[in-house]
Amino acid sequence: MGTDIIRKGDIIEFEITDFAEKEQCFGRLDNGMGVMVSGMLAIGDRVSARVRKVRQRYIEAESLAVIEPSGDRTEPSCGYFGVCGGCKLMHVSYEAQLRYKQRKVSDALVHLGNFSDPPLSDAVSAVDPFHYRNKIEFSCSARRYLLPEELSQDKLLRPKNFALGFHTPGNFDKVIDIDYCYLAKEQMNTVLRLTREFILRNGLTPYDAKAHEGFVRNLVVRFSENRGEVMVNLVTSWHDGELMQQYAAALGQGLPGQLLTVVNNVTGKRNTVAVGEEEFVICGSGFITERLGGLDFRISANSFFQTNSSQAERLYRGILDVAGLREEDTVYDLYCGTGTITLFLARHCRQAIGLEVVESSILDARSNACLNGVENAAFFLADLKDLHTMEPTLAGYGVPGVIVTDPPRAGMHPKALDTMLQFGARRIVYVSCNPASLARDGREICSRGYALRSVTPVDMFPHTSHIESIACFEFESREKGLREALK
Repeated sequence: MGTDIIRKGDIIEFEITDFAEKEQCFGRLDNGMGVMVSGMLAIGDRVSARVRKVRQRYIEAESLAVIEPSGDRTEPSCGYFGVCGGCKLMHVSYEAQLRYKQRKVSDALVHLGNFSDPPLSDAVSAVDPFHYRNKIEFSCSARRYLLPEELSQDKLLRPKNFALGFHTPGNFDKVIDIDYCYLAKEQMNTVLRLTREFILRNGLTPYDAKAHEGFVRNLVVRFSENRGEVMVNLVTSWHDGELMQQYAAALGQGLPGQLLTVVNNVTGKRNTVAVGEEEFVICGSGFITERLGGLDFRISANSFFQTNSSQAERLYRGILDVAGLREEDTVYDLYCGTGTITLFLARHCRQAIGLEVVESSILDARSNACLNGVENAAFFLADLKDLHTMEPTLAGYGVPGVIVTDPPRAGMHPKALDTMLQFGARRIVYVSCNPASLARDGREICSRGYALRSVTPVDMFPHTSHIESIACFEFESREKGLREALK
């Protein structure tokens, strides 16, 4: 049966064979035609779907029903599943999630990076796939997203003009008013409840992203897993010192005996980003401290830090395992953040150099070095796309034997990648949160004389489609690089 006899509105049946981007899945009809279908489905589900568009090479459809459920299916723990965009794989068993993520990395390396047989290890699973996040960002909105069951109700149990929770996919102004998040620590859920009660009790206005009006914008909660400290950052449109003191007191009463610091970030920008131009420390030190691998790390409100502490330590040990450090080595850590990886490696080499574009992160990294008594680590503020301009500064530290790079999701800027390869390090450890950018940059690295020695996926974010990877590249020869480039 060809696509010429399939029409918009037709009902089709097929089996889901893979996950795709943007809450879509993939399957094939009996004639081999591919189908992209929306809906919270699992690999192995046999579904019925309505055709929305017939394209030249594939069909777009929306799922109607699961005719035969996959053996990988499980009951989602969260009542907001399917509406909230956070946990898109909570309906899939954790074992199946790991298989899918490992295949996702493999497929990217093969199809995008042209690695015929990538040396891929089994994914490192999380100790606990629930309550693993050490940071949660909640949004406050004057436009509450109505849940499907509310659309038919004559009287709503919650006001329409207030929500504290998460944005739904594709809605920058509407927020689901949630009571509990299964990825957050219990202390974070307590802060969520106390903050909602405080806002409603005091009649504080939630932010309206369309009208650019309102006081309360975001609630950001951090938790130190190994120290047991809580940081609460309430992001508002202006600062009210007396009100913030009342808020901190309410949190203290609701979290008795808890090590707590409260800060207030203030912004007047027309966006929903949870970062302010000014910061006021209301109570406590204004930062928390996390301990990983025998090192203490100071984390301020807007600094980057891995959001899964227990898996972060496994990630760093994985980096150390493949780096093959020598006592005489100089290590460059690109996109170093608050210096966690830099300091972790500094104990195993002559010196470690961290480079980062965010000034607050560099300040935290330097403080972390002092906090831990690490004297052989140095940190520099640098835009990595202009890495070549740092060469005079870095020259005094010698040629790096090993480079670790942990770029953002988009991967390395071409200029940064080119400069990194010119350093001629013995090994490059590429830490990636996006298999596609790893494959793309990995192909370029191998075209310049390196060989891919190992790839280890590390599941930092259970119940989501995201996967971290540690890829190790070892320098072989310029001739090998030229051969790869000519393929």
